[in-house]
Amino acid sequence: MQPGYPSHPPQEINNNMTMSIVAIFLFWPLAIPAIMNASKVNPLLQQGNYPAAQAAAAESRKWSKLALIIGICVWAVSLICCVISVILSANSASNI
Repeated sequence: MQPGYPSHPPQEINNNMTMSIVAIFLFWPLAIPAIMNASKVNPLLQQGNYPAAQAAAAESRKWSKLALIIGICVWAVSLICCVISVILSANSASNI
C-alpha cells in the first residue's frame, strides 16, 4: 500500500441524478433542488467528505420523491378531468 492512499475503497453513494432528471419532467419546481443536491454528491465523495455526500444524496432523494409524487398526482388529476370532460361533452351532445 502506498502512503497517502486510503486502505479501503471509497464508499459508493447513489447521487439520484437519474430520478432527479425524471422528476423534472413531472414537477420541475421541486426537481431543481433535487438536481442541485445530486450534483454535489460526486465532488464531495472525491474530497472524502462522506457524511456531506450522504446528506446531499438524501436531500436529492427527498426532493426527487416529492417531485415525482406531486407530478404523478397532478398528471392523474388532469387525466381524470379530461376524461370526465369528454364524457360530459358526449352526453350533452347526445341530448341536443
